[in-house]
Amino acid sequence: MDQETRWITRYNEVKAFIESNHRNPSKHRIEEHDMLNWVKANRKVMNAGKMKTERVEAFKKLMELSERYRRVNQWK
Repeated sequence: MDQETRWITRYNEVKAFIESNHRNPSKHRIEEHDMLNWVKANRKVMNAGKMKTERVEAFKKLMELSERYRRVNQWK
């Protein structure tokens, strides 16, 4: 599996997680650490301007989706 395929697979995994759980990956749940670390690493790469141009638009859409569910009160 090449790097592009792994990136797309992880992107789809994170997107599906956010859409199905209506929240972002938590730093408090061990099983979600891989997704959270992937998001943080890619955010850092994008902000540094080193992300491939074809990935930037897709990642920005993921960040918009992530922002929609930011800090949602779980007790509502």
